[in-house]
Amino acid sequence: MARQRRTSKALDETIAEHPPALTPEAQEAHMIALAVGEAERQIREGTASSQIITHYLRLAAMKERERLEIEKLQEENKLLRAKTEAIETAKDSIELYQKAIDAMKIYQGVRDD
Repeated sequence: MARQRRTSKALDETIAEHPPALTPEAQEAHMIALAVGEAERQIREGTASSQIITHYLRLAAMKERERLEIEKLQEENKLLRAKTEAIETAKDSIELYQKAIDAMKIYQGVRDD
């Protein structure tokens, strides 16, 4: 005789609450939500397999890695903005120095034609 899988009442109620999905994407999202809910129930009850626990541990590690990569990109953007500002400031300084040199030439009586 085939072994029957026991399901929780909460899972049965969740399935009954939702109407059938209208698109494959909606059905996939619904199935994912059900699977995650079932995994959560198993973890809470202490009946989760090592594969489920390992999956969520890896997921947590990936989330942390993504957070660190985003933080790194934000800092790199700040550095690029600072470098851009420094270049703009240097251009302004060069123009200012050139104007000062031109003014000194005029005071000395030297003309550029």
